Amino acid sequence: GTPQKYDPTFKGPIYDRGCTDIICCVLLVIAIVGYVVVGIVAWTHGDPRKVIYPTDSRGQFCGQQGTPNEYVRPAARARLGCHSGKGFTPPCVASSVSSPPIQICVSKCPDRYLTYLSAHSSRTPAELEYYRQFCVPEFKNLQKPPIEVLKDKECPAMIMPSTPLARRCFPAIQAKKGVIMVGNETTYDDGHGHRRNVTELLEGAKKANVVLETRQLAMKIFEDYTVSWYWIIIGLVIAMLASLIFIILLRFLAGIMVWVMIVMVILVLGYGIFHCYMEYAKLKGEAGSDVSLTDLGFQTDLRVYLHLRQTWLAFMIILCIVEVVIILLLVFLRKRILIAIALIKEASRAIGHIMSSLLFPLCTFFLLCLCIAYWASTAVFLSTSNEAVYKVFNETACQFSGQTCKPETFNTSNVTKLCPDAQCLFAFYGGETAYHKYLIAFQFFNIFMFFWLANFVIALGQVTLAGAFASYYWAFKKPDDMPAFPLFSAFGRALRYHTGSLAFGSLILAIVQVIRVTLEYLDHRLKAAENRFAKFLLGCLKCCFWCLEKFIKFLNRNAYIMIAIYGTNFCASARNAFFLLMRNIIRVAVLDKVTDFLFFLGKLLIVGSVGILAFFFFTHRIKLVQDTAPSLNYYWVPILTVIVGSYLIAHGFFSVYGMCVDTLFLCFCEDLERNDGSPERPYYMSPELSEILLKGNLEPSK
Repeated sequence: GTPQKYDPTFKGPIYDRGCTDIICCVLLVIAIVGYVVVGIVAWTHGDPRKVIYPTDSRGQFCGQQGTPNEYVRPAARARLGCHSGKGFTPPCVASSVSSPPIQICVSKCPDRYLTYLSAHSSRTPAELEYYRQFCVPEFKNLQKPPIEVLKDKECPAMIMPSTPLARRCFPAIQAKKGVIMVGNETTYDDGHGHRRNVTELLEGAKKANVVLETRQLAMKIFEDYTVSWYWIIIGLVIAMLASLIFIILLRFLAGIMVWVMIVMVILVLGYGIFHCYMEYAKLKGEAGSDVSLTDLGFQTDLRVYLHLRQTWLAFMIILCIVEVVIILLLVFLRKRILIAIALIKEASRAIGHIMSSLLFPLCTFFLLCLCIAYWASTAVFLSTSNEAVYKVFNETACQFSGQTCKPETFNTSNVTKLCPDAQCLFAFYGGETAYHKYLIAFQFFNIFMFFWLANFVIALGQVTLAGAFASYYWAFKKPDDMPAFPLFSAFGRALRYHTGSLAFGSLILAIVQVIRVTLEYLDHRLKAAENRFAKFLLGCLKCCFWCLEKFIKFLNRNAYIMIAIYGTNFCASARNAFFLLMRNIIRVAVLDKVTDFLFFLGKLLIVGSVGILAFFFFTHRIKLVQDTAPSLNYYWVPILTVIVGSYLIAHGFFSVYGMCVDTLFLCFCEDLERNDGSPERPYYMSPELSEILLKGNLEPSK
């Protein structure tokens, strides 16, 4: 590319600019209107109750207003049954092992072992009356022979103790001291006078057992959140205050804070290594501590892993590797860090004059939340837009088997005459209208629009911050020559003139991201396939598009900075930014990437410090507040939540600094090309910045 030439009229971000990439702006508006239409259509046809509430074999909701089962009290779903909670909304019970099982709405899950044969032959009418609640609603003749009842599939052959989960009943399987039990029983009566072991039921209930274990884990995690949520919020507030204090101190003590940050990161990692070694040494000789991770397998209670020496050894090795890598990088980059500190100082001064920039990420976060909420709700309504489809099921050969049918007219149709044992049962949710045929296309459009709008919101935030910080850099007398409200001025320019350019850049990125999602879906579908070439090709494509996405994000970020400064269209801005960076590739490696590394250390310091504090608090190791800390099932639940939340908070604050440094860096490169530091063509960079940068051999070639 051609270097920029001296222009005495150039004074920073150009105010006399025109609209760019108008076609993309129009396309975005049309796409948003179409997105709204899709959302309205989805909300009209969709019914989220299909996700939450079970149905009987006729596709009718259990215990919901406006349905025939409205007044059925708590319910369940079955072959094994189902249940709800207070305000009980019925779920269902299956009366046949055929597919699909007959499902009915019941008042509660079965609480005992019982076969229909034994209930019918019982001398106490209460047994049969109890059993009847798990039969189809039409079953009234209690004197009907059991063989006829079971043949007509009016009642299940057997019921067993079940546990309610998500308004559905699953076998109450549990293991006590290695003994498998169902409903506190190890055997059951098969209805023929024989006792059988409950392990015979396990094969048919393996998936249900996994669901129950997952449910127990989820309930314990939920309990931990209910007793620790306010402490989690306090931890996140501490992280926010620490990030804010760190940013403020950077404003006045950038050089000192960077070196303090580096030393603190090394010390925090060093303490982590020491703590892991002490735990590793303490477990020496303890029973069961030498079990390997592979032998133990996956455990829902993660505390089990902390009693293994191998766990702490793995933690110690990982921390040692991170420590050594950071120290080596610091040794090799020690001279470049001084130059990066100068750029961070300049960024601190810029943010100090535009303090509102620290709060601007909240606006971006709010808009992203709106995008996520609209996408999620539209996806749910689209996925529940199908209608109930009924098909003919029968035991004997029948020409109508598998065909669609209507329950209202089925009993009077020719099907029952030609196939007496045929039934019209609910099969699945689907549809044959034009709307239902294009549901997949609507879902694809929903995902695509989510990526496009989310990237647009992020781009809007980047170009706004870039415009504000560019106004600072190109002010010859700082801050006197800066506009009154640089952040709001940049935001207004971005929306008024460059919506199309932002839409263009975010569209390219959205297309790549949708392709990556498609590749991930194909990879998931082909996991069971034996075609190694297909797997290899998919792996290569996934890697290539991952790299492409990273490159486009980098290019877009710098293109938005050029848009904010010059007001050019996206393609011209991307080209100019790319060539400018290529002409200064050494400076990119020296300044830009070193500052990114320092900001990463800052985030690591805040996350590590808050994480260690949370670990000591929730494990009752701080004597002053030992009695205050809540008792938890899994103390890693609030600790991980605090760590992840702290990282997001720190990233939000440091992202402003990152954008400021990137903007100042591009402006610095432009300044070196346009000016030479003479009285006729003075640099716009501050004297402090020019002094250390030019001493660091980063002056332009003469």
